[in-house]
Amino acid sequence: MTLNADIGARFRALHHEPGAFIIPNPWDVGSARMLAALGFKALATTSAGFAFSLGLIDGGVSREAALDHCRQLVEATDLPVSADLEKGFGDAPADVAATVRAAAETGLAGCSVEDFGGDEADPIYDFALAVERVRAAAEAARGLGRDFVLTARSENFLHGRLDLADTIRRLQAYGEAGADVLYAPGLRDIATIREVCGALDKPCNVLTGIPGMGLGVAELADAGVKRISIGSALARLAYGRMIAAAREMAETGSFAFVDDAAATAEIERLLTT
Repeated sequence: MTLNADIGARFRALHHEPGAFIIPNPWDVGSARMLAALGFKALATTSAGFAFSLGLIDGGVSREAALDHCRQLVEATDLPVSADLEKGFGDAPADVAATVRAAAETGLAGCSVEDFGGDEADPIYDFALAVERVRAAAEAARGLGRDFVLTARSENFLHGRLDLADTIRRLQAYGEAGADVLYAPGLRDIATIREVCGALDKPCNVLTGIPGMGLGVAELADAGVKRISIGSALARLAYGRMIAAAREMAETGSFAFVDDAAATAEIERLLTT
């Protein structure tokens, strides 16, 4: 595969345009192509959505499978793609650095690394280790010979640690360690989002794929958000409607759900645009 050397620079430039941009999360090649045809400027993988497509739970995908998936999405469109690489498939800073280098070889424009270690009993990496992991990832990204946008994630709010001060402290430290974009998934209200964005000097990503959140692009941009992702929401929407349709068939013998299905012609138009 021939790498597009300017893809990272294109992706970085989106973070410095006025307002905020949406980076939706496809879970397979078909959804990636449809989202590109609908006019989005960049895409991001969803670890959960991809895992579901393989019959696995989030966190159950191997490094090799995840990187192969990244390569497929990169080749599916000409848009910049950023990857959700969870904790970098290893605890040690060297593991994270190796994953960043391998991810870049797939043609990605960037990736994210989180500080959730995988153990819900003690979910978040110690502060010092978390910072060293981001620093190692950033050094690997800077050594690639091309632009590559590194996003560092503080996972506190997704794992029951509703400590805003610690979340901001971590994001600030991750930025100082070399992360290009900062991200604390799980923030739900505009006041908290505004406080986080105001405390950072790097572009901020916010997750909106949360039921009941109810915040739009204009409101988030006004709060200082630069990038808006939706995580596994599109995949969960698709699976949710499939599950509801299956239950309708199994429990009532009805097929009324077919009336809400996308037309084959519309899907094929988007896939070939």
